[in-house]
Amino acid sequence: MKTLLEQLRFTEAEIRVRKRLLDFSDEDVDALTQCSTLVEQRLDSIVETFYGIQTSNPEIAALIGDADTLDRLQSAQRRYILDLFAGTYDLEYANNRLRIGLVHKRIGVEPKYYLSAVYLLQRLLVENLNDLVGQHDLSMRVVKALDKLIYFDVTLVFETYIQSMLSEIEAVKNRTEDYARALEETVAMRNGELRTDSLTGLTTRRFLNEALQRTLKAAQRRGEPVCLIFVDVDDFKELNDQRGHTYGDQVLRELGKVLLDAARGEDTCVRYGGDEFCVVLANSTEDQALGSYCQRIKSLLAERLPNVKISLGVVQTGPENFENAEVLLQHADRRMYKEKTVKKNGLAKH
Repeated sequence: MKTLLEQLRFTEAEIRVRKRLLDFSDEDVDALTQCSTLVEQRLDSIVETFYGIQTSNPEIAALIGDADTLDRLQSAQRRYILDLFAGTYDLEYANNRLRIGLVHKRIGVEPKYYLSAVYLLQRLLVENLNDLVGQHDLSMRVVKALDKLIYFDVTLVFETYIQSMLSEIEAVKNRTEDYARALEETVAMRNGELRTDSLTGLTTRRFLNEALQRTLKAAQRRGEPVCLIFVDVDDFKELNDQRGHTYGDQVLRELGKVLLDAARGEDTCVRYGGDEFCVVLANSTEDQALGSYCQRIKSLLAERLPNVKISLGVVQTGPENFENAEVLLQHADRRMYKEKTVKKNGLAKH
């Protein structure tokens, strides 16, 4: 599945067409480049004035956040202003504008704020150019050229807004369809057996392969990674022997709740058998699984069953090449046993 930038990727021919539609000519480029040195003299003043006005609006100030973010935005604004007068408005320039649009959309900048910021920047640039150049033919030419170029930039940025919203709608539609199918399958019965494990409330091993296949197909369609986690309770036999099977069942039930509480709606938690569990994480990398989901499991388990330890085996497949369900289970199982062995060896050394 192509990324948003890949979907919007232009060609040099497309850029030339857009310039021609705006009547953006070599004369406009010449006017802008002639003023580059002059604008550079006022660069810090323009940027400081711009953000002074922006941060006076409480809503915009809240979007900007802390001082570090403001510093980064000011640096980016300086680069953008220099780019406006650099004289090179090619494919790379256009793609940089698309990235700017994507960043604005991701951080939640609404179109009204973006357009007001563009208007403010253009006004500050025109005021400074008129002051620096004076009543001169060059002043008129550079203001017209700047108007065309900024309009060119705005159209690129807004295409990322529109395409991003379309992609979000499609993603929600796909997830809704997948979730609806999962709900239907969860309540169904096959050959008189329920999909839900009676002790833990998790999906049974019988339907693990089906759930994993469904998640893999959806991931391949959307170009997303999938993670499989194999979970095993450390020294479970000793827990049963020392404290009884009733306590052992309590541990399994609580671990099942932990796995579910840490999971998202699109994830699948499975009791694989005995004290072994599996979790299928949709749209998750191995690093995300280890750094987020596994940490939540361990934190919740430490609160609810402080004397119980688990071993985890995490494997990722996709977003480009995908392993089949059986291979993923084998890899996750091996990694889980490797972690268990490392812990036992570490204890033995002490």
